Amino acid sequence: MIENPSSVPAGLVLELSRGKILPGADAEADRWMAMLNEREDECVATLDRERMALEIVFRFPGDDHLYWVSVHGPNSGELDLTHAIDRDHLAQARRTKEPGWEEARAQVLLMPGPVREAVLAWALRPGRPG
Repeated sequence: MIENPSSVPAGLVLELSRGKILPGADAEADRWMAMLNEREDECVATLDRERMALEIVFRFPGDDHLYWVSVHGPNSGELDLTHAIDRDHLAQARRTKEPGWEEARAQVLLMPGPVREAVLAWALRPGRPG
């Protein structure tokens, strides 16, 4: 297990993951991101069980990767295929990107006090996710 820098509170998980878009699947990647935006309420509803404080997806113009940023608590929940949005998300991922992710290593985390308190209260609250 990689040790976090001292600026990351114990238990908080920071992830920057990069997934390669399949050759010829650029339009499929656009449809995937459009689906997530169109179904934002369903996506946000999954964040509680995942202890997800923040989730962002980036894509550089002309790049063949999607970059997923997340900040969450330990033991974050996986996709729950009993939920339609999770099934559709997984199906779209399989049509769009190569399996697996490249993971970056966190170097520093900077958050002003009120944001830090809110993130930690959400991501590290007692009890089991989901």
